[in-house]
Amino acid sequence: MLAKRIIPCLDIRNGRTVKGINFESITDVGDPVEMGQLYSEQGADELVYLDITATHEKRKTLPQLVKRIARNLNIPFTVGGGVSGLQDAEILLENGADKLSINSAAVRNPEIIPRLAQRYGSQFVVVAVDARLENGRWEVYVNGGRKPTGKELFSWVKEAQERGAGEILFTSMNHDGTKQGFAVEALKKMSAMVSIPVIASGGAGKAEHFRQVFRETDTEAALAASIFHYNEIPIPILKKYLDEEGVAVRR
Repeated sequence: MLAKRIIPCLDIRNGRTVKGINFESITDVGDPVEMGQLYSEQGADELVYLDITATHEKRKTLPQLVKRIARNLNIPFTVGGGVSGLQDAEILLENGADKLSINSAAVRNPEIIPRLAQRYGSQFVVVAVDARLENGRWEVYVNGGRKPTGKELFSWVKEAQERGAGEILFTSMNHDGTKQGFAVEALKKMSAMVSIPVIASGGAGKAEHFRQVFRETDTEAALAASIFHYNEIPIPILKKYLDEEGVAVRR
């Protein structure tokens, strides 16, 4: 069994790490570089940095911040926000990003997925998907969860894989920031229907939620923010718990 990955997520706005609930009520929680260093020291397997207002504000992720992060980290990190083409990807790569997360741009122009995959390799391309369950149907949203698209979650995820995505980062907007657990049923269906890694995001509140998502789905990684930002579940304690529960994790 492949070891499961634990991934802290740092949402960025104006160069600072922020956190919200259901994509709203945003508050400042710290410096993204300092927090990234701490998570690396604690044993995080990877980090994800998402500039949550870049697309909405029609600007690019700050390359200077990416460069600072790269200089201070020794674990892989993914960057997303405002990426719309190969030039954006090139800038992020040159400044030290290991992977690129695309969300709104991929929905609006799906051809960006194969273009990036062909240029840099599928392992570089993480397709992030924000979706909300409404009336029994999961709908994909863009612009940092502000705009519904009409796209159905599972058909879009399947299409993203077919176009060359290397990973899927799925965030349930219903669960985001609630600390009530991941969207297990959706993740179970999603991870069974694709052959690329699926990263669970949205809803982690206690160690048992990680155990549940890893045991009940084929999800390969789980991402969380506030429980790490506020030191509610330190990464070493979480990994020790999962190991004792029979979940293979990287040590």
